[in-house]
Amino acid sequence: MLAAKGNKEYTIDESQQEFYQDSGFDIKDENGDIVAYGRGKTVPYDEYMAAIKEVERLQKLCTDQQKELRTLKAEKKTAGKKAGE
Repeated sequence: MLAAKGNKEYTIDESQQEFYQDSGFDIKDENGDIVAYGRGKTVPYDEYMAAIKEVERLQKLCTDQQKELRTLKAEKKTAGKKAGE
């Protein structure tokens, strides 16, 4: 396992994971995938607000797409009934 923070990387074993995680190091497995994030990290406010706005935009887009899908399904049902008459 690797403990990484900034430009520092340490090879650790599982018994040391909690100590390094508490110290703010991200813990990575042998493949370089993050197993656990370091504690005590903060995100700058402007990045946080940008993420919030993006989430709101995506939620609105999802709602609009769901409405459009329901409309298309209703039109398809109506067209199917007329064709079957």
